[in-house]
Amino acid sequence: MTIAINHISMYTTNLEDTKNFFITFFNATPNKKYHNPKTGLSTYFLSFADSQVKLEIMTKPDLSTDCGIHTGLNHLAFSLNCKERVDELTKQLSENGYKTLSGPRTTGDGYYESCVEGPEGILIELTQ
Repeated sequence: MTIAINHISMYTTNLEDTKNFFITFFNATPNKKYHNPKTGLSTYFLSFADSQVKLEIMTKPDLSTDCGIHTGLNHLAFSLNCKERVDELTKQLSENGYKTLSGPRTTGDGYYESCVEGPEGILIELTQ
């Protein structure tokens, strides 16, 4: 039996800003917005070139943002295939107001990466 990741999901308080973040910085392609009028849930599935894994971003009217420590999704890791691209995108994100939390640097296990805080505080890991 083959098992593969189909999608990763995250809740956000601002669906359009989050969608635009991933379009602008990661060349994501969104599907048509889904909205469930009964529950208020709205979602996009974002696709990325050369990847079968999609990112589902979701919001709903009663979504709480004051929950303190949250469990669940910790970070999204994007492979950029070269050190220069890690450096460039880290700089671009920083110049656009996103906080660089670490790097770019080579980790103890040999990965070249940086970590940036994205929308809703999600950690975005940029790897070689």
